[in-house]
Amino acid sequence: MRSLLLFRRTPRQALLGALVLGAALPTNATAQARPVLRPLGPILSSSTDSLGAVSNVRALPGGRLLINDAASRRVILVDSTFTVLSVVADSTPSTANAYGPRSGSLIAYRGDSTLFVDAASLSMLVIDPQGKIGRVMSVPRAQDAGMIATGLGAFYTNGYLVYRGMPNIQMRMSGSPGSGNAMPQIQIPDSMAIVRVNLQSRVLDTVGIIAIPKTKPPIIARTDDKISVAIEVNPLPIVDEWAVTSTGDIAIIRGKDFHVDWFGADGQRRSTPKIAFDWKRMTDEDKAQLADSVQKILDKQFTTGGTSAQALQQGFQSVMGGGVGGSMGGGGGMSMAAPQVMIRMEGGAGGAGGPVRAPTMTQPKLSVVSPSELPDYQPAFFASSSRADADGNVWIRTIPTKPQPAGTAYDVINAKGEAIDRVLVPENRTIIGFGPDGVVYLVASVAGKVTLERARIR
Repeated sequence: MRSLLLFRRTPRQALLGALVLGAALPTNATAQARPVLRPLGPILSSSTDSLGAVSNVRALPGGRLLINDAASRRVILVDSTFTVLSVVADSTPSTANAYGPRSGSLIAYRGDSTLFVDAASLSMLVIDPQGKIGRVMSVPRAQDAGMIATGLGAFYTNGYLVYRGMPNIQMRMSGSPGSGNAMPQIQIPDSMAIVRVNLQSRVLDTVGIIAIPKTKPPIIARTDDKISVAIEVNPLPIVDEWAVTSTGDIAIIRGKDFHVDWFGADGQRRSTPKIAFDWKRMTDEDKAQLADSVQKILDKQFTTGGTSAQALQQGFQSVMGGGVGGSMGGGGGMSMAAPQVMIRMEGGAGGAGGPVRAPTMTQPKLSVVSPSELPDYQPAFFASSSRADADGNVWIRTIPTKPQPAGTAYDVINAKGEAIDRVLVPENRTIIGFGPDGVVYLVASVAGKVTLERARIR
């Protein structure tokens, strides 16, 4: 009798239980239906020369395009057929304007002008629509030059530069300072600030906080002449994304439940409802299979000397990507870069014993977090997955949760926070930027060759 009474509930209790259960799920019962996935429009033109690594582009009138080829350390101006019109900045003495020793970034500026941020010289070159450098400005805050120029996203809107602020990385020493075995222990934050700085007053304020991949502190140890680093990674992090729309609004896309917090150009803040999405629950078996698959590939990459980012991508594809019957996309389609730790050890004079030999650094050893630390629902997107088009919409590169054709899917979100379109970009391609009149630019990576393509959204 008691067991029966345990399951007897009043209608009010039943309704309350249903509401609590619904609140625990990332889905939204009142959300609109998710749009049907459709293919991207036709390819209009393609570049013929292979590029290095394109960080970002800047669309100009008449189909012209500024290309930031960070790997080759150059900025070039091309026409609508990708014919080179001029070299704006280069790393060779033949060009009057040097690119600089570090990667730079292009930022759409007033009218059709463009800023090129050179972190090494703490300067911003103002490029006119013809690809000529008209003047040079200093970066608004010297300590933020690296963040503005990283390509993680920096935008100009209404007199402000908007970008990710400096991460609050903390470091302490372990061991006895005088023993020679003291090593830094690094505390990596799980969030970053989106900030904006007024280019006239140089006053900075925080727009909002975004979640970034949570990484456990790396374990750094020194044994005799060797330094070893062990890092635990989460192949399925829940993160936030952000973008600045063509209307000047700042959108922060929350990964936990897939909704948008908006920070308007007029100073108003608002949140829109959860976006329609096909959430996929991760069973204990799914989590264990993913962790095991990624760990095996990490171990293989560690042995053969491959990169950790490649291992994370292959591991996820082998479980989630392959399991849904579609490609995760090339040209940065995954954006699951593993954490990096750099330790610089200086050798010095050793007195009577001669010079001191700096210890050698072994390749970082990566391991996957426990399956229990993986999320209960597969996230909607990874980091570095958002782009803003020329019509006030935000495009989010989403993770497939069910079978789909080969390629990369983008959910298009309007200013109301609604998914109004879903677009399938061809395989081995990712969106790098947008132009007026429904133009989209793609980075294609096929057979080791990187090219740019100009296509139509429809």
